[in-house]
Amino acid sequence: MNWKQKVREPKILSLALILGTLAVGILIGTLIHTEVRADKGSDKPVTDATPLKIPSPVKLQNEFTAIVNKVEPAVVNISTEYKPKQETTRQRVRPPQSQEGEEDEEGMDLFRRFFRQGPLGESPSTQPRGGGEGSGFIVDPKGYIITNHHVVDDATTIKVKLHGDPAEHRAKLIGFDVETDLAVIKIEAPRTLPFVPVGNSDAVQVGDWAIAIGSPFGLEASVTVGIVSAQGRDVAQQFQKFIQTDAAINPGNSGGPLLNIRGEVIGVNTAIATRSGGNQGIGFALPVNMAVKVYNQLTRYGRVTRGSIGISWTRGQERPELLKALGVSNGVIVEQVTKDGPADKAGVKPEDIIVAMNGKSVKDGEDLVARVADTPIGENITVTLDRKGKKMDVPITVRDRAEVFKDDPRFARIRPPVEEEPGEAAEAKFGLYVKGLTPSEREQIKDSDGAGVRVTQVIEGSFAEEIGVQVGDTILSINRKPVASVEDIRKIQGTLKPGDPVAFRIARANPLSRRGGAPEFTVFFLAGTLPKE
Repeated sequence: MNWKQKVREPKILSLALILGTLAVGILIGTLIHTEVRADKGSDKPVTDATPLKIPSPVKLQNEFTAIVNKVEPAVVNISTEYKPKQETTRQRVRPPQSQEGEEDEEGMDLFRRFFRQGPLGESPSTQPRGGGEGSGFIVDPKGYIITNHHVVDDATTIKVKLHGDPAEHRAKLIGFDVETDLAVIKIEAPRTLPFVPVGNSDAVQVGDWAIAIGSPFGLEASVTVGIVSAQGRDVAQQFQKFIQTDAAINPGNSGGPLLNIRGEVIGVNTAIATRSGGNQGIGFALPVNMAVKVYNQLTRYGRVTRGSIGISWTRGQERPELLKALGVSNGVIVEQVTKDGPADKAGVKPEDIIVAMNGKSVKDGEDLVARVADTPIGENITVTLDRKGKKMDVPITVRDRAEVFKDDPRFARIRPPVEEEPGEAAEAKFGLYVKGLTPSEREQIKDSDGAGVRVTQVIEGSFAEEIGVQVGDTILSINRKPVASVEDIRKIQGTLKPGDPVAFRIARANPLSRRGGAPEFTVFFLAGTLPKE
């Protein structure tokens, strides 16, 4: 046998082995396929299959089910209408971080309020009138509701839907606090309303169960469950130290309650951290203890007042090495003193270090502002200063921070609202301004019968706007009673009460039709029911 034959024989054996393996595989596959092949096309019923049965309904009860059944009726859906603001380019200015809580714009880029505006995917800025949806919860059977300020901010109309009730109830804004992003609204309901019991957020611990109820994306009464992920998250403004939770919350959850395992509200869902605009497991709720303080002031006074001594400082200046180098172990380094403010009048100067208040050590700026803010206006406090190594006690009278910083544009948002003077026309409480007609104007309206007043302004969100009254309309009568003056309207209003039907007989000029240079008028009725406020 030569060397060529020796090489060829192993190759032949290998080829034969491969072909044999393939043949065996094909044979086995054919047998298996034959065994499992279904009898297609057979219409014969089977006799050995046992029919499935649906058991009688048995509700499985657990802690979460019990909480939802108890609390859900007190959680409401809030819808609003408003005129979108014109977007303006705002230059970022980085003032020193102050006791009064200037917002940290360079902070958490992912931080987002989550108020749902307009239909999904639609930008409200393209609409002449915008709208949005949020959540809230009843805390008083008389109809008082806590929600977020950004849910009702600039709203011309606020409407509330109760759980399981398709009717919409018009709400009145009782008051709001920009710095905690809270608002209180009230509805008039025909019955005593359920309410959410208030818990104590100081008892909350990381790892506790957390339950969120609200209207994400307009889907009312949605419930999600998670845990408390962290506490004291400082991602926004001075008075917002949030509870962090991984309970799923989304646009529309704003203002809804965050509950503990006992069904007590421990926080007000306010914001999320997100890259996509939706839930990513990082939600923030304002602790209910702060919400209660704000609620009590808003319902009693209509606004929130906080104490101030009129100083500013920069966050991060309380570093241990810096304080140690300056000869102290704790305190707040004063950077600015507001002119004519309480601290200025008491003799406090820049570079002073406030180390104690009323004999108790001041840990840092956050500690100082919390204690001063809670001090009643007009009350005296004693601050202990370190001035170049020398200790001294200084008495200071606490003042309203809105007044202390009245000339500082950075704090314009905390000032109490100023009532605007009414226009020249007399205001009627239907939500419009009117004035009498001139003889020539009265002659142009054939069906006036000597009556009529001209509408000069319609208040946003008012009854008149809701039923369709427009500027330039002429009101001829109300509930068939002729109207010839503002006084006539007031007399008619005096006979009406909330819930009464009202019909306006209106004359409206037709701009497309002219006769002899004068407009032609169309006369018709506009009607509605006075809101129960």
